[in-house]
Amino acid sequence: MHITDIETFVVGVPDNAPGGRYFIFVKLTTDGGVTGWGEAYGASFGPKAMAAMIEDVASRHLAGHNPHNVEAFFRRCYSSGFTQRPDLSMMGCYSALEMACWDIVGKEAGKPVHALIGGRVHEALRSYTYLYPADGPIYPDETSGKTVYNDPDLAAENAVRWVEQGFTAVKFDPAGPYTQYDPHQPLLTDIELSAAMVKAVRAAVGTRADILFGTHGQFTPSGAARMARAIEPYDPLWFEEPVPPDMPEAMAEFAAKTSIPVATGERLTTKYEFARLLALDAAQIVQPNCGRSGGIWETKKIAALAEVHHALVAPHCYCGPVVAAANIQVAASTPNFLILEAIKDWGGFHAELLKKPLKLEDGYTIIPDEPGLGVEPDEAVLRAHPYDGDKLHLGMAATPVQP
Repeated sequence: MHITDIETFVVGVPDNAPGGRYFIFVKLTTDGGVTGWGEAYGASFGPKAMAAMIEDVASRHLAGHNPHNVEAFFRRCYSSGFTQRPDLSMMGCYSALEMACWDIVGKEAGKPVHALIGGRVHEALRSYTYLYPADGPIYPDETSGKTVYNDPDLAAENAVRWVEQGFTAVKFDPAGPYTQYDPHQPLLTDIELSAAMVKAVRAAVGTRADILFGTHGQFTPSGAARMARAIEPYDPLWFEEPVPPDMPEAMAEFAAKTSIPVATGERLTTKYEFARLLALDAAQIVQPNCGRSGGIWETKKIAALAEVHHALVAPHCYCGPVVAAANIQVAASTPNFLILEAIKDWGGFHAELLKKPLKLEDGYTIIPDEPGLGVEPDEAVLRAHPYDGDKLHLGMAATPVQP
């Protein structure tokens, strides 16, 4: 068995649907006609460039090879062009292709991927969602007035709505802007708003749900510590990505200053970057995204490294349903799994993209038992929603924060 064909799909996300501007999917086909699906978590280049890079990586390092041999495939990609160092864009390409290989392997074996990488250790997966607004824009601008992102009362109401649907954890990130010029010291007004938001949500949900405090690497270690002191009384489950991901030593400095567990990892890739983080005791919760971290097998290795350090795994997902499916397969077989990021209840556009949507019941994602990743994208829907723009999947503000 070997790979004979590859096709990429850049799918535009409708306005007011979460997950980013677009999703990048890949479809592999073997000489026996078996297909496998993967997805890249968008990196530093535009969607057309990323799709072309995925195709280039596949033609150089995967075409003609057996999809079972993911270790050798990883070494070819990791060493491509005389590199042998973590590279976000290469690993985004590799991750998409690697999870497609596992989809094929599972289908050939007639088994879900989790049965092939250690077996299921969880019956269902505790999940959380952001406090996405019930209606209105997902990405409000500065003129939008009160929203769930900046108003404690609206955030509390929204949190109760999700908790009443069964979620036992909710996440939000009211800590102010993140820019190309970070890290910065938080403004006193941002600290005040963050504390008010966390206080209101805690009062509304009580002990029915954990609070996940999200930031995006915008603070210095001392600035993050000031923010942490303000929200510590409300016992968040984690403080996410307090400082930029480029200096784990800075994150370790912050971690030593707070009682709140530190979570990070969506912008890291491969076991090498996560190993540095864990060796420094910089985080107690790691958040690999299978569309960037190195795919399924590499993420299992990351989880094993975390297990050695008594750290927990909370897979990140701000992308499409194929990455979500890969995250689910890894989480199902990971003893030190903590919680899974869900996009709302996996409904909306995420459900439309799949022939059989992912399922969430009482705050728990149901683990598919179908062979492979357990999901099958609907190609007609993929083709009906092409993304023709040139923007990046996500971005940052272009101007510094001014006091």
